[in-house]
Amino acid sequence: MLLKEYRICMPLTVAEYKIGQLYMISKHSHEQSDRGEGVEVVQNEPFEDPHHGNGQFTEKRVYLNSKLPSWARAVVPKIFYVTEKAWNYYPYTITEYTCSFLPKFSIHIETKYEDNKGSNNSIFDNEAKDLEREVCFIDIACDEIPERYYKESEDPKHFKSEKTGRGQLREGWRDSHQPIMCSYKLVTVKFEVWGLQTRVEQFVHKVVRDILLIGHRQAFAWVDEWYDMTMDEVREFERATQEATNKKIGVFPPAISISSIPLLPSSVRSAPSSAPSTPLSTDAPEFLSVPKDRPRKKSAPETLTLPDPEKKATLNLPGIHSSDKPCRPKSE
Repeated sequence: MLLKEYRICMPLTVAEYKIGQLYMISKHSHEQSDRGEGVEVVQNEPFEDPHHGNGQFTEKRVYLNSKLPSWARAVVPKIFYVTEKAWNYYPYTITEYTCSFLPKFSIHIETKYEDNKGSNNSIFDNEAKDLEREVCFIDIACDEIPERYYKESEDPKHFKSEKTGRGQLREGWRDSHQPIMCSYKLVTVKFEVWGLQTRVEQFVHKVVRDILLIGHRQAFAWVDEWYDMTMDEVREFERATQEATNKKIGVFPPAISISSIPLLPSSVRSAPSSAPSTPLSTDAPEFLSVPKDRPRKKSAPETLTLPDPEKKATLNLPGIHSSDKPCRPKSE
C-alpha cells in the first residue's frame, strides 16, 4: 500500500467550486472520451448517508486500454475498464476505483475542501493520523503537465477570467492571492502482488497526480463557463453531457436520471466509511500466479548431455528496471 496526500490550491472559494467541480468532471470526461475509450456513466442518483447526510452517488466505467503503458497492455484484456464509485457530500467526497480483472488492485480517495492555502496539517487526523504519508503540493500555475495535454487557453499563467477578473497567476501566487481554497486529497493505492507492487503503485500515483493537476487547471480555466450557473443548471449540463459521452464511446443506455431529491433512505444504503479492503477473491490473476510444477514430458531424453566445459556460453536474461522516485511537482 502506498499512501500520499495531495494539496491543490485554486483562486476560488469552496462555495464557488461546488458548481465548478461538477462542471469540470463532466466536460473533462467528455473531452477525454472517444469511440470505445473513455468514461461511461452507469449510475448517477441522489444518496443519503446517516453520518454525512444528503449527497450524490455515481458509478462509472473508465475504459483506458490504449492509455496503459506497454508492459501493462501486454497482460490485460483488449476490452479493459476500471470501475469508479463516488459519493459526493460536498465539501467532503469519497471515490474508489476497482478492477475485477485485478482483484488485488484498488484506489481510494478521500477529499476535503477548505478556504485556505493548504495550511491545515491536521485535516485528515480522523482518517490517517498515525499513518505515514508524503504530502505533495500541486501548483496549477507552475507545475509541468504532460505536453500532449497542454493548452495555452487552459494555462493559469496566461488565462484571465472576464467574469471574476482572476488569472494570469505567477510563481508564489498562493502566498497572497484572495480568494483561495485548497483541495485536500488522501490517496491510497493498493496492488498487493509480490514483485510488481512498488512499480505499479508508483506508476498509479504518477497518473493520479497528472489527472489532479490537469483537472484543477481546467476547472479554473473554464470558470467563465460555469460561474453563473445554478445547481439545477449544472445538473442538467451534467445529464446532457453524460448521455453524449456514453454515445461517443459507443454505449447507448437508457436516459440517465439526475435529480436532487433523495431516492432511498439512509437505512437502505450507506457509503463506505474507510478505505476499501482487498476484494474477497485472494487469488491472483493467472498471468501473475507462480507457475505450477509440470510433469516431465515422455519425449524428454532419459540421459542428460553436459556441455563442453572448454566452450564458453553466455545467457542474456531480460531484466525489469523500476524506479521509486517520490511524487514531487516540478516547477518551471
